[in-house]
Amino acid sequence: MKRKLLALLTAATILFLSSCSDKGVVVEQKAQTQITLSWWGNDTRNEYTLEAVKKFEELHPDIKVKCSYSEWSGYEARNQVRMISGTETDVMQINVGWLSQYSADGKGYYDIELLSDTVDLTNFSDEMISYGRRSGVLNAIPIAMNAETIYINCSIYDKYGLSVPKTWDDLFSAAKVMKKDGVYPLAGAAKSIWLYLIAYAEQVTGKKILTDDSKLSFNSDDFKLMIEFYNKLVKESVIPKVEDFQRLNIDNGTYAGVVAWVSDAMNYFEEPLKKGQNIIAADYTTISGKQSGEGWYAKPATLYAISKNTQHPKEAAVLLDFMLNSSQWTELQGLDKGIPVSKAARSYLDSNNKLSGLQYEASLVMENNSKISQMDSLVEDSKMYNSFIDACNLLLFGKNTADEAVAELCKNYKNAGYKFA
Repeated sequence: MKRKLLALLTAATILFLSSCSDKGVVVEQKAQTQITLSWWGNDTRNEYTLEAVKKFEELHPDIKVKCSYSEWSGYEARNQVRMISGTETDVMQINVGWLSQYSADGKGYYDIELLSDTVDLTNFSDEMISYGRRSGVLNAIPIAMNAETIYINCSIYDKYGLSVPKTWDDLFSAAKVMKKDGVYPLAGAAKSIWLYLIAYAEQVTGKKILTDDSKLSFNSDDFKLMIEFYNKLVKESVIPKVEDFQRLNIDNGTYAGVVAWVSDAMNYFEEPLKKGQNIIAADYTTISGKQSGEGWYAKPATLYAISKNTQHPKEAAVLLDFMLNSSQWTELQGLDKGIPVSKAARSYLDSNNKLSGLQYEASLVMENNSKISQMDSLVEDSKMYNSFIDACNLLLFGKNTADEAVAELCKNYKNAGYKFA
């Protein structure tokens, strides 16, 4: 009797387990690795990135991606804490200036070349790769490139019977015609005009503003040249003071041209283009006898890097390659982060007729110019260009002579820790 009861119980147990297995209760669990990803952006960027991550996880069920994102200022502050504490995400979007800030010796981020069996680096030219190196180590890969660009509203220039300006003299000639109507041939925010004036000074002097080791090669005479030229541009109504720059004036026709980044193309000109106005990305302003592009600089608009502290470099590399080179990610991202430099991504966009428009035209002006140089992030330091504008205003408002203004500027630069060659 006991043997029959035991047999029945054994059979029932086997039946129960079999039934549970059929219903999916008893299943074989496959190991899943979790990695982290961070980026900055608006709601639109967040939405498509989350959708792209979901597609990645579907293709790679053994990898789970935990996302962290916010708008720029919050991301920048949080990134600083993470980098100092060593708690940065496995894969991260970074600003080019952070390479010098956190990895001047090349040891602040993972060496991506060690993962080249997973990340297809053949999609990037040696020049593009060089932007992500520090001390010979490949710390990051550019997503897209950026440079200050001259955008011209040809509809306004045509109204005055003027050709697209190519030289600084052309701009002064245009101002003589336009200023009676309160129209400026050109305008720009503080950093843009600062970089614009660097181009002018480098063309005139034949010198670079910085040495290869990030020291100021410009002396007081060179900065005086820039200060006096800014004052001439303002007083002769070529540009408004940078403090007076307003984006609304692009829409209402007060500005016939703008100095702005490649990435700003649609942010600045969406409304004029909707109205049917002819906006172009013009050649870089130059002086007679110089080639367009001399004195101008390019930089990565943004980059991706892998944490030096990652515990899962292989999985991080799989995600990084997907973000840079896959059609799925490219389809969703489009041109939101700029014109991609990945050959695979650009080929996909081109084959789907998505490489067009003002931003793309500005990107081509940048890419096709052999004279444009690689930007040192020091020239974008807010202390550097704000101190320069303050010095310009000392002269503009008659508080100092040009010599006094430049002496004050150089003193401020030294106090800020900038080194002169």
